[in-house]
Amino acid sequence: MAPAEGEVLALDAPAKVNLFLHVTGRREDGYHLLESVVAFTEVCDRLYAEPADGGQLSLTVDGPFARDIAGNASDNLVFRAAQRLRSAARTASGASLRLEKNLPVAAGIGGGSADAAAALRLLARLWQVPRADETLSAIAAELGADVPVCLRSVPARFTGVGEVVEPVAPLPVCGVVLANARQPVPTPAVFAARAGAPFSPVLGWRPPSDFDDFAARLAALGNDLAEAARRISPAIGDVIGALSETAGCRLARLSGSGGTCFGLYADAAAAAAAADTVAAAHPDWWVVSTAFRTAASSRFKAA
Repeated sequence: MAPAEGEVLALDAPAKVNLFLHVTGRREDGYHLLESVVAFTEVCDRLYAEPADGGQLSLTVDGPFARDIAGNASDNLVFRAAQRLRSAARTASGASLRLEKNLPVAAGIGGGSADAAAALRLLARLWQVPRADETLSAIAAELGADVPVCLRSVPARFTGVGEVVEPVAPLPVCGVVLANARQPVPTPAVFAARAGAPFSPVLGWRPPSDFDDFAARLAALGNDLAEAARRISPAIGDVIGALSETAGCRLARLSGSGGTCFGLYADAAAAAAAADTVAAAHPDWWVVSTAFRTAASSRFKAA
């Protein structure tokens, strides 16, 4: 169904958490092969879209972390996603996009990738793109390793260079704390710092039976980028240590290439108390209590 005239569409772009991340090889073209199970949280950026006259395509950025996005808006992954979709759809339609940037940049939680995925989904509806699923999947794979999984925004396992995405069973309900020392950690620098390290085998994933099983399963896995990321940003170790010391923390780990770390707790109350403790001790850090989403973000009409 086409949006009503004058309607502003909006979509959440939720933070992605790599519950574990293994580097399993490297292709001849230099791209690394990965295996990861990811979840998406209630903490998110938000993207708004509305039609624009004359086929104009524009992007503005606001929100707490807007100033951390370097360069012009036209260099943003959201804008590139919009341009590629318009070309693939062979449409002359325009759009005015506004990104509310609530997530830290270069933080290992897929903020830019989630924003690009939201742009694809929003504009496919705004422009009434035929066979949208096929078109969006192809563009997402071209934009970056995390964009295909962010396009679905449901718990999933991905392999290859990120293009092979398999939804997994819903994760156990639990509390989650995200914490970041506000130090950007560029992904290319982390992979460069890891050069020469051994690769991990592909292990697969078995759905956990409950939270205890979930935490124990993850504790036996790991993040192959963590050591390299900590060499670039030693504060990551401080964040993991702070989370580990909070009451009820069952696992504290780096997400993705960093520098956001996450802590898992049995329930929302324990997570909220832990977030308060960490934030009080480190007022300059970004710290939030949240939960994992059980379904993909849905579109809604903005006020």
